Amino acid sequence: MIFKGKNVLVTAGPTHEAIDPIRFIGNHSSGKMGFAIAEAFANAGAKVKLISGPVCLNTKNTSISRTDVTSAKQMYDACLKYAPQSDIIVMSAAVADFTPLKTSKQKIKKTGKNLIIKLVPTKDILAELGKRKKKNQIIIGFALETENEISNAKKKLKIKNLDYIILNSPNDRNSAFRYDTNKITIISKKGKIVKFGLKTKTEVAHEILKIL
Repeated sequence: MIFKGKNVLVTAGPTHEAIDPIRFIGNHSSGKMGFAIAEAFANAGAKVKLISGPVCLNTKNTSISRTDVTSAKQMYDACLKYAPQSDIIVMSAAVADFTPLKTSKQKIKKTGKNLIIKLVPTKDILAELGKRKKKNQIIIGFALETENEISNAKKKLKIKNLDYIILNSPNDRNSAFRYDTNKITIISKKGKIVKFGLKTKTEVAHEILKIL
């Protein structure tokens, strides 16, 4: 029970940004990595707050308190609510970077003409938490990169004031979204880089706890 007495905030899954009541902009995140991390912390004695986007997963450990959200705005609000009382924050959710400027109240009908949807940036949750970071609070971010992976992850680590960033890539076979396995690299703010081979997401979660 190495994390007994610790409050841990974990985010998981995608966000869905509504175009109309039927359609949305989203991504392929299943939430499996975030849920595995939440379970690992709870099994190690932590009190876990899990904020999840729309996924088809259930929690097992009763020490996990779950809040379900749909949009990036809802996840932003939930994170800012629970972050101040968290000792450790793990942001593994794949939050949408853009959201439609306007959402139609009715289903948009097909007309045979092109449809142009204007997108605006969503609020950067990780950057905001980095700005508000408390003394002795640990913040861990995830970076899903497809090119210049290490350099992009290091840049994100520094700009957003993180303690660690966990890099993964869809370029690696059987890794990242939807799979039960993942291949990660953990980079610390001190510059230490630890690379792991392909592991189950449960095993990956325990490697993250070992680093902490």
